[in-house]
Amino acid sequence: MRKLLKYLADYKKESVLGPLFKLLEASFELFVPLVVAAIIDKGIANGDYAYILRMCLVLVALGVIGLVCSITAQFFAAKAAVGFSTKLRHALFSHISSLSHTEIDRLGTSTLITRMTSDINQVQAGVNLVLRLFLRSPFVVFGSMIMAFTVDFKCALVFAAAIPVLALVVFGIMLITMPLYKKTQKGLDGILLKTRENVVGARVIRAFSKEEDETAEFKADNEALVHVQKFVGRISALMNPLTYIIINAAVIWLIYKGAVRVEMGELSQGMVVALYNYMSQILVELIKLANMIISLTKALACGNRIADVIEVKNSLKNGSAKQGVPDAPAVEFDNAALTYSGSKETAVEGVSFKAMHGETIGIIGGTGSGKTSLISLIPRFYDVSGGTVKVDGVDVREYDIAALRGKIGVVPQKAVLFKGTIESNIKWSGEDITDAAAARAVHTAQADEVVDGKDGMAAEVEQEGRNFSGGQRQRLTIARALAKEPEILILDDSASALDFATDAALRGAIKALPYNPTVFIVSQRASSIMYADKIIVLDDGVPVGMGTHRELIRDCEVYREIYYSQFESEATDNG
Repeated sequence: MRKLLKYLADYKKESVLGPLFKLLEASFELFVPLVVAAIIDKGIANGDYAYILRMCLVLVALGVIGLVCSITAQFFAAKAAVGFSTKLRHALFSHISSLSHTEIDRLGTSTLITRMTSDINQVQAGVNLVLRLFLRSPFVVFGSMIMAFTVDFKCALVFAAAIPVLALVVFGIMLITMPLYKKTQKGLDGILLKTRENVVGARVIRAFSKEEDETAEFKADNEALVHVQKFVGRISALMNPLTYIIINAAVIWLIYKGAVRVEMGELSQGMVVALYNYMSQILVELIKLANMIISLTKALACGNRIADVIEVKNSLKNGSAKQGVPDAPAVEFDNAALTYSGSKETAVEGVSFKAMHGETIGIIGGTGSGKTSLISLIPRFYDVSGGTVKVDGVDVREYDIAALRGKIGVVPQKAVLFKGTIESNIKWSGEDITDAAAARAVHTAQADEVVDGKDGMAAEVEQEGRNFSGGQRQRLTIARALAKEPEILILDDSASALDFATDAALRGAIKALPYNPTVFIVSQRASSIMYADKIIVLDDGVPVGMGTHRELIRDCEVYREIYYSQFESEATDNG
């Protein structure tokens, strides 16, 4: 949590003025019991109504000044807390965006969302409370005890005995609840993950009639979280009744001792009332302090979770190379392998081939054969665990990451559009993309009818492109990748929702591009890759065939099975 305090650096003034004005408010509050005692002992006892009126005006003045100080303190505390959380949220978002796929996979999307939202809100509330109460409440508690000693030493010993017991209760509960709050936040991560899985996979769940199973599993996870929350809530709930018992016991003893001493003439009635008021102030402030400590405990647990993410280092070390070697292959794999973090088995291994500039490389294989893992090594979404991958003759690990990815256009399996307009989505891949380049990209991606049917490039795109069909989203994401005219274009099963005619027209248009990119087509359709210059066949992460369509039909059993399963008529003719 300490490491997060640097985000308060721009709010030093507010962080000082907020507690300072709270201390001023508390100082004026400490004088109130003395004024009340004076009214009782001098005004009421002597029947001096003018004195009573003057003292009442003093009480009003103390109240007004305290109110002004309190409002000012609230303003500065809120400004500092909100500013702190804003900077922290920006820093966390920026850090998460800088992490590689390896770290994102390891941390998990659900926990990152929780830390970006719920955890930061808890930390913001904690900072606000600390600035308002962390100095004020102890100041009032000890100030009341000191003022009580100025009134009467013997009766004030009750304060000296009660405060350490109260501190023991408060901080003891804090130490017990802090690890439990961490556990509840972890449970919340699990609930969020389950919710996200059910929302994203709603169609799959319905298709397999698993609604009841998922509901039961969610209910079990939710009940486990509720159980932990109830347990920690019960412990936290002990704070108020225990403090009330201790304080009220001290008040009873104080009134008893005060009454005896008033009877003996050693104390005045006003002094007993003043001592009682100081004890009441201590009670109120300790309750505030107890609630603050509960919130602070949550904030500390959440702050540590946020700090844990910020401390995660990017496993990808940035290189310095900006350009490749002239006349080198566009892409070269040399015995490349990939093992995902936390996995014992390799996802891809033993891959060696060269892709020259302008060539089209097809990659095919069954589900889970490692096709996406293979092409993820080119833009360095993951680092190879063995061998090398080169772009323009330079190892991708030696490239400046921005320079490397500036050469590459990637169209992922899942077509993702962002809220905005068609134009903002097409130009998202580069700030310098002109209207003409965007229009050319749309035309090449066979998306003219999509744009024209949606009232042009200014047409609105809803979140995740919900107002477009699957094929429309795919064509727009292909246009986005083409808009920056990449040297290397990777199409990761990005035409699965297109009909065969549109798919063929798209491949023809890409082949005719004047800047002649090197194209990688990942597909489960043999028709999409059969005209590629080179086809790589993967089976369980290992290349089992490499060559042209004709060569693979002749020599590769896996490719023949895939091809003839899709073109049964040819299989019958050959049979």
